[in-house]
Amino acid sequence: MGTSAKVLTAADVRRVLHHVARHRNANRNRTIVLLSFKAGLRACEIAGLDWSMVLQPNGKLGDQIAIASHIAKNGSGRRVPMHPDLKAALNVLNREQDRILYGPVIRSARGGHMTPRSIVNWFATIYAQLGLNGCSSHSGRRTFITATARLLTKIGGSLRDVQELAGHRALTTTERYIEGDRDAQRRLVRML
Repeated sequence: MGTSAKVLTAADVRRVLHHVARHRNANRNRTIVLLSFKAGLRACEIAGLDWSMVLQPNGKLGDQIAIASHIAKNGSGRRVPMHPDLKAALNVLNREQDRILYGPVIRSARGGHMTPRSIVNWFATIYAQLGLNGCSSHSGRRTFITATARLLTKIGGSLRDVQELAGHRALTTTERYIEGDRDAQRRLVRML
């Protein structure tokens, strides 16, 4: 299921972004990382994402990603609000791809969609290069779900909101993704 993938710290995510910025296909690779960490997309969703899922009919980026059912696990399409950093990266990437309206957001070397396996392998290579053990293509998704769950109390949301963002059918699945915070647990107990 992938839920054992390591949750990354904000500093680790910055390291990953810095690392991919120094290599070939920097804009594409930054977008891959942000789709994982700032939108919680699975490898199959990153691979299958089409410009029509992020652009409005006028060609401008929308405020959300419309993940189509045919690329989502179990046909669980959903809409995910677009993080400002992700929106900026998509804008750069779309400009780099001549402002196309349709076709793969994340292109392979041949210009078509990357495969989900290619995305999985791409993340494995990046994490190995950085010495981030225990990480996989699911780490960004798990980090996204954990971070959104921890922020719920600040915005008055519920775990159901995180479940919908993740595209999980059952709340119990979402709960398995969320990593506990030992420091927060100690502070909670001390407050009793």
